[in-house]
Amino acid sequence: MASVKLNNIKKRFGNVDVLHGIDLDIKDGEFVVLIGESGCGKSTLLRLLSGLEDISEGDLYIDDERVNGRSPAKRGIAMVFQSYALYPHMNVFKNMAFGLKIAGKDKHHVTEKVIEAAKKLKIDHLLDRLPRELSGGQRQRVAIGRAIVRDPKVFLFDEPLSNLDASLRVQTRVELGKLHQELKSTVIYVTHDQVEAMTLGDKIVVMNKGRVEQVGAPLDLYHHPKTQFVAGFIGSPKMNFLPAKIHHADPENTQLVLESGRIIHASIDSSALQKGDAVQIGLRPEHMSLDCTDNRFEGTVTLLEHLGELSYLYVDMGQEGELVLKVDGDNHHQAGDHIQFGIKPTHLYLFDRDGKALNRVNAHLSPATPL
Repeated sequence: MASVKLNNIKKRFGNVDVLHGIDLDIKDGEFVVLIGESGCGKSTLLRLLSGLEDISEGDLYIDDERVNGRSPAKRGIAMVFQSYALYPHMNVFKNMAFGLKIAGKDKHHVTEKVIEAAKKLKIDHLLDRLPRELSGGQRQRVAIGRAIVRDPKVFLFDEPLSNLDASLRVQTRVELGKLHQELKSTVIYVTHDQVEAMTLGDKIVVMNKGRVEQVGAPLDLYHHPKTQFVAGFIGSPKMNFLPAKIHHADPENTQLVLESGRIIHASIDSSALQKGDAVQIGLRPEHMSLDCTDNRFEGTVTLLEHLGELSYLYVDMGQEGELVLKVDGDNHHQAGDHIQFGIKPTHLYLFDRDGKALNRVNAHLSPATPL
């Protein structure tokens, strides 16, 4: 295990800047998830950590040792790729043992480490099989096992579950979480799936256009996003946004006017803004309720998605736009139904014209938790 420190890391390809100065401290044993939209630089950052790409500027430290010029083999890292990268002509045992044999480890040590890792991953009965005889989930476990046997200081995962079907992805995600608890290893994990990030990460790093947008524990990002980008990225379904203007600025009870002229009350400190300033209101689907009498909205249901214990209602509010509500799974509304719903002032978010979040009053009272 090891700590990892990134100090003003920059990466450019020719004249194109891809990473614009990444600062990040990762503690020994932490599970850190890098997340963001495609092209945000998260996979590039992982390749810089592994040594597969050169750092243009900045310093990378692993266990307080600067490793910028050190080869991948000498960094004490192990990387698990999205594509598994298994040798098709080698059986599972030989795939898992290959790195140790190249490193010159004796046969007894290699056998011991492979069997130990295979048992942890529940693939010890597959050691004689070739990769083509395995399922996608089994191949991914072999790739993880190949990393485990090396006892690396840091594990790097590059979207390891994206090639799996939905049910297997959930199962493997749970197994990865349990494995981290057992190994107590330092993990840096890249994904585009915010559910993976929320369920696996001790710390989430949200990236946007080559920069770190926000770093924090999963629930901190969910309850206290610092920007509109983070608020819209963390949460499932994502947060709804409505354009509005400040009607009355106040340190505790802000009044907002929607494009339709409707007045909305929010427990938000807007004292730094002026009447008429443009803002974006944030409403999480799970915070709106058909029974809530505060901040009442109304509209027409355009679609109902049943997911079992819960359902999603898509509601067209005309001039005010469309919102998604998360409701009870037994909800029987149909397309065309006219409904009313509300949201408490303490559950609203507000973002200024630059996308920065304004401070919420009594935000710690929010009982909602993300899926």
